[in-house]
Amino acid sequence: MAHLSARGSYADLTKRLNRFPQGAPPSELLYRILGLLFSEKEAELMAGLPIRPFTAEQAARNWKMDVGEAKIVLQELAGRTLLVDMRVNGRMEYVLPPPMAGFFEFALMRVRDDIDQKLLSELYEQYITVEEDFIKGLFVDGTTQFGRVFVQEDVLSAAQSLHVLDFERASEVVETAAEIGIGLCYCRHKKAHQGAACDAEMEICMTFNAIAESLNRHGATRQVDKVECKELLHKAREQNLVQFGENVQQGVNFICNCCPCCCEAMVAAQRFGMENPVHTSQYLAEVDESCTGCGRCVPVCPVRVISLETEGEKGYGRKRAVIEKDLCLGCGVCVRNCPRNSISMQPRLQKIITPVNSTHRTVLMAIERGKLQNLVFDNQVLWSHRALAAMLGVILKLPAVKQLLAGEQVGSRYIGALCERYDAGLDRAR
Repeated sequence: MAHLSARGSYADLTKRLNRFPQGAPPSELLYRILGLLFSEKEAELMAGLPIRPFTAEQAARNWKMDVGEAKIVLQELAGRTLLVDMRVNGRMEYVLPPPMAGFFEFALMRVRDDIDQKLLSELYEQYITVEEDFIKGLFVDGTTQFGRVFVQEDVLSAAQSLHVLDFERASEVVETAAEIGIGLCYCRHKKAHQGAACDAEMEICMTFNAIAESLNRHGATRQVDKVECKELLHKAREQNLVQFGENVQQGVNFICNCCPCCCEAMVAAQRFGMENPVHTSQYLAEVDESCTGCGRCVPVCPVRVISLETEGEKGYGRKRAVIEKDLCLGCGVCVRNCPRNSISMQPRLQKIITPVNSTHRTVLMAIERGKLQNLVFDNQVLWSHRALAAMLGVILKLPAVKQLLAGEQVGSRYIGALCERYDAGLDRAR
């Protein structure tokens, strides 16, 4: 890790970011990134914001300023996509998103001249790729990750398609979205500033629902209808891109269309594959005996886990494709590129569990990363009864081991007693 030094309000903002499960390890590079995105005064204000969504009135109390003045500041920050503003039950609520998926990416989802995007891209590359602490924390820590892979639906057989659940279909995410926004691919845009981007589609990053409504309103993304979004999904598949989206069943907020050379999720899967940095689909690619070893599947695999092996001794004999099954993402790109239909998608023996919604995923990630107490004891604003009930509802349904971890992190007898009563009630129901 780079040498650390005090950076005033930027250090305070870093502490604020690290109260959430998806944090940002302190670093000189991080302070430089934050310095490009926020003024010192803005960083000071952002450091005083709650973890969970809040109103202008709550921000004004924290900042000790007039509500009207607070609204001006909040709208300025939302206009630069440093905050997300959402209409909830007729009133505006705000949230400071994590760096990823969040304001790091939002800064490069459009061409803009209010920040130095080239310098920002260079700093991102150094902080995320070279220092590694950030990308490891994002993709490797814990067993619940923030993203998952969608299988390409058209490579499945008709019989298999009957068993694909709606939340496992990228097309269903598009079909059920309340609003859709399309922006530049953050990863390829970042690489373009370094002269290293591939030729894959650039304007193809998909956002949905409340996030899309906010980004569309502020011009960070452009609003599209479902037909155009599905056409972009089709184009992405034709370009051998992987659909990588938010790891939830309900209310998916983003789908990235990832290439193996630029996109950080695929790079992480290549570098840390055995540590499961990305949740796979429910399928696994398998090669049958008709494979002739043409090798067309090898270069298109987004995580480079296909190779050609010779069946005979001393390098002689028939070649065939071999897939490292422990590292396969189950995306289906190889199936699309096989000219002999020798590769097919088969259901995994062990099902992949997808969190129900963002609250479920956030609580799981917080428990696994030792940060649950940050969600419960947010010192900027007390949780609403609804938010606290949602969090406790998740904990009550967890396995006993994770319930114990949750209780230890919070240090609360209340959670322990609540879990015991809930389990006892289940036993009586049985």
